[in-house]
Amino acid sequence: MAWSNQGGGGPWGKPNNQGPWGQQGGGSGGQVPPDLEELLRRGQDRLKRALPGGFGSKGALIAVLAAIGMWAMSGFYTVQPNEVGLNMIFGRYVGKTSSGLNYNWPYPIGAVTKLRVTDRNTITIGFVARVDPRTGSQTPIDVSEESLMLTGDENIADVKSVVIWQIDPLKPENYAFNVRRPELTIKAVAESAMREVVGRTQIQRILTAERKVIEPAVQELMQKVLDEYGLGVQIIQVQLQSVDPPEQVVAAFRDVTAAQQDLDRLRNEAEAYANRVVPEARGGAARILQEAQAYREQTVAEARGQASRFSQVLEQYIKAPDITRERIYLETMERVFGGMSKVILDQPSGPGVLPYLPLGETPVPQAPPAPRASATGDVR
Repeated sequence: MAWSNQGGGGPWGKPNNQGPWGQQGGGSGGQVPPDLEELLRRGQDRLKRALPGGFGSKGALIAVLAAIGMWAMSGFYTVQPNEVGLNMIFGRYVGKTSSGLNYNWPYPIGAVTKLRVTDRNTITIGFVARVDPRTGSQTPIDVSEESLMLTGDENIADVKSVVIWQIDPLKPENYAFNVRRPELTIKAVAESAMREVVGRTQIQRILTAERKVIEPAVQELMQKVLDEYGLGVQIIQVQLQSVDPPEQVVAAFRDVTAAQQDLDRLRNEAEAYANRVVPEARGGAARILQEAQAYREQTVAEARGQASRFSQVLEQYIKAPDITRERIYLETMERVFGGMSKVILDQPSGPGVLPYLPLGETPVPQAPPAPRASATGDVR
């Protein structure tokens, strides 16, 4: 029954037209509380006008169907490019969906879990990065319980590292359902793998040359263990931030490291010198061998040519000794006197007289100049 603000009090028994919250119902500036039954009646009238035939069993059925349709439409969801959706029905995993618009049974029948499979996550071992809220800068804080490790030669090393990992896009359901707290599991496996690899390595190698060998070894061991757990993650990289000896012996270890670096530098310089000198020596030796081989081939060829020429001359000498002897004499004279001045005497001089004719000093006669013609035409 609707209440009225006239008469003695309202439905809450407030005198003087006072409403349920102590407000006056009449007078200037007062608020009149709404009539709830009137509002309900107006709503029913509007619904009756909207639904043909009144709000009976048919209208109730339409309302129920509309509610079911809206509930079914709420099952559509969107998966981002860097995500994978995991569909569940009554809490049981039924499949995964890729990026885009997808559908699953809405709550309470179905549920969807979205995992960012392309995002790279970071876990620190041996330190914690504290962020300053005012400046936003990060300050590392040592965690000695995680960083101090025993090496293979029974020394203690302070090892700080960072592990970068991501969810396996092919097996995101393993990450979501196989392990309760996967981040803590990854951190525990990373620390255990680092301790195992460091535990079988000498500290001097860890401080110098073996640092680049430790990182892939730890990454491989971590991936193997996590695959056995079925965690569904991929270890992208393991980075050693720092490897230091305990603070009490830092100075001594630095001296050893400096000496090791000097040794490596001198060894590299010696190898570089050897790589430069040895090829030069080998090149010189090869050149000498080639020159000797060429001289041998030349000498042998000349000797064979002379022997062949002598054999040919001997063959001709046997056939005609006089002619061959004369030819040999003439060829020898030509070869001996061919490049010098010669004086030939037809008859020998008398005894004790040496004729001398300075042919080399005799001037060569020049041709007479051509005759000039006179003006009258006779030649003079």
